[in-house]
Amino acid sequence: MSYPRRALVEEAAKKSGLLWLTLPGLPQPRAAWHLWHDGAAYVLTGGEGEQPLPGLPEAESVQVTLRGKDKGGRLISFVAACEQVRPGTELWDTVVPLLAKDRLNAATHEGQIERWAEESYVIRLTPTDEVIEGPGEYSGDYASVRPVPTPATTAGTPPRLLGGKGRRADR
Repeated sequence: MSYPRRALVEEAAKKSGLLWLTLPGLPQPRAAWHLWHDGAAYVLTGGEGEQPLPGLPEAESVQVTLRGKDKGGRLISFVAACEQVRPGTELWDTVVPLLAKDRLNAATHEGQIERWAEESYVIRLTPTDEVIEGPGEYSGDYASVRPVPTPATTAGTPPRLLGGKGRRADR
């Protein structure tokens, strides 16, 4: 990866806490929160209440897409090498407390790092020299990606407010 593209990846990853991973066996990319530290993105997956990223712990490499912070559109897609960060290593002791600090909506922070060591995987995503798409080089197939189906949708008509006054714009 050339220096300008490496700098673009680093800047985009630092500014956005979200990236998209094209995982093996899944029909579309999955959004994942991450921590950018020392030239790599660190992603947590697996375990109770953590983001499900099936196939990531076993993958050797994945496609990563980063978005621009200003408009939220995709900025660059590249291939990243995957490496599991093992509990008890120096890298684990450095990165996992930073991940825990960024995990704002955890059900409980009590014993979080110990729980991750037993139940979860921390994966280091190191950018390789292979860039799939850069700024202005986008293929047209990405627009067809739809959200992952979920039971957390409203079926039927939305609820109504009884006895309330409608806004002037609603009349």
